[in-house]
Amino acid sequence: MLIPENRTISGVGLGLRRSMAGALSQGVPDAINFMEVAPENWMGIGGKLIKTLEQAVAEVPLICHGLSLNLGGYTPLDTDFLKQLRIFLDRYEVEIYSEHLSYCGDDGHLYDLMPIPFTEEAVHHVVNRIQQIEDILQRPFVAENISYYAAAGSEMSEIEFVNAVLEESGCELLLDINNIYVNSVNHQYDATEYLNAIAGDRIRYLHVAGHYHEAPDLIIDTHGADIGDPVWQLLQQAYQLYGKVPTLLERDFNIPPMETLLEEINQIHHYQDLAAVNNSAKEHHAA
Repeated sequence: MLIPENRTISGVGLGLRRSMAGALSQGVPDAINFMEVAPENWMGIGGKLIKTLEQAVAEVPLICHGLSLNLGGYTPLDTDFLKQLRIFLDRYEVEIYSEHLSYCGDDGHLYDLMPIPFTEEAVHHVVNRIQQIEDILQRPFVAENISYYAAAGSEMSEIEFVNAVLEESGCELLLDINNIYVNSVNHQYDATEYLNAIAGDRIRYLHVAGHYHEAPDLIIDTHGADIGDPVWQLLQQAYQLYGKVPTLLERDFNIPPMETLLEEINQIHHYQDLAAVNNSAKEHHAA
């Protein structure tokens, strides 16, 4: 298939889900600048679904966000999977592959993203596995900060752990804005301080999504609701700090019509443009 040469992402993207096939049958809306898939859900399939993927890739850049790599686990990395993944990434000229800074397997798959203990030992372990992944995929690895509900055995803070992995591995960061907010409520830390402390020069792109309020002091990261006001506010702060970073909208279930998704996508565009104007004015004033 013919793929445009320039696959660098910018602007606003959308997570491609199989249920969106009908809505995208007439093409990708102009407001969507790139799309993201979980490769595990698309590798090895054919028929109408793969045609949906190929149509999208012909129009906008594709990036991949994995679900089952088991980055922080102690069982050996699945090198057969990684080799098949590289074939998929090469086929669609995918430059960006990200995965969760978590573990999801032991003797078998745990079907959940479990937090890695925030320790120096875990930092070194994860960094070693990132190097193995990059050697096989022949691409830079992008790690995502996760939402978590317990931090057993931790010897450092979440932000210290994430920054240590980024510094020691040299990998890039997929910064999930919703996860920052969810964790800030569940673990009672200041989301703005976290955003200011992150290694901003490592940010490759952002995720935003909705969540569910289980209790006043417990939020569940669901990707099944509209983006809430606190997350919108934190996203705007991220743009003010780090510029017009490419941003992807995630929606995994309760997926509304494309017109509704485009409302949130256009809101992200608005905040990006507003931050670009404000940051430009600051630079002009400083000069």
